[in-house]
Amino acid sequence: MNVADAMTPREDVVTAELPGTRSDVLEYLQEQSFSSVPVVKPSDGGPEYRGLISRDALIEQPDEDQLVMLMEDVPTTTAETSLEKLAETMVAEGARRVPVVDGEFEGIVTITDVIHAIATGDQATDGSVEAHATGNVNTTYEGAPLPVAERELYYANVPYTVALDDDGKMSGVLTEVDIIDVARIVEGEEATGDNFPDQDSEWSWEGIKAVGSRYLPTRDIELPAGSVSEFMTEDVVTVSGNTSIQETAQQMISNDVEQIPLVTAEQLAGIVRDVDLLEALYE
Repeated sequence: MNVADAMTPREDVVTAELPGTRSDVLEYLQEQSFSSVPVVKPSDGGPEYRGLISRDALIEQPDEDQLVMLMEDVPTTTAETSLEKLAETMVAEGARRVPVVDGEFEGIVTITDVIHAIATGDQATDGSVEAHATGNVNTTYEGAPLPVAERELYYANVPYTVALDDDGKMSGVLTEVDIIDVARIVEGEEATGDNFPDQDSEWSWEGIKAVGSRYLPTRDIELPAGSVSEFMTEDVVTVSGNTSIQETAQQMISNDVEQIPLVTAEQLAGIVRDVDLLEALYE
């Protein structure tokens, strides 16, 4: 299976054009709830790909208006590239969204697109998830205050934490999306440090809430002081070591999650991330 079979084609991708301004991208991201927008320059031979502008870049550079200064250099691929090779690039570069470029901009392909291809069986996989699970699991106590758990996610640089009860057993999963859903932006308070510009603040927060982000601007938000158990998901989807890679991908797609706990004899034994399933395509 090639990238062309899984990607979103150019005509269905929202892009920003050079020359352009910050407000152009803000409008696109707000309307479409995307985490990033490819930037192209019109030409006689078709749109030329120039870079990618993420929501994080807009938040981190609130005073920059020119698109060319906001663009990020990210890896690209071609429509003819195999999904195995794409998966290797995504893992090596830590890229979850890769522009498809072959002389001109042709589309975009995401980790979710690859996971979907695995789930449907269009991309063949062999074996179970046990060999690809991660043994290092980010955990927290279910009674920990939510602000503490948010800091744990931030410092661990992961989008989840597995909650443990008084006996050290898994009682739920808390994700960055759960935290964002109950967070409140703080504006106009000197104690919070540099806040987002007025024209961007509402968009920035609504955009983060709609999509989720590794970047959580903690200087500008307030979190409820309740415990993790109040906000976590208790009905946790799990897999065993014998679960096939395809079935695990199906669970991720149907439950809209990026990671699933691995359980052995009712004990937490690891975590299976979507990126782990990508590694199974080329290792």
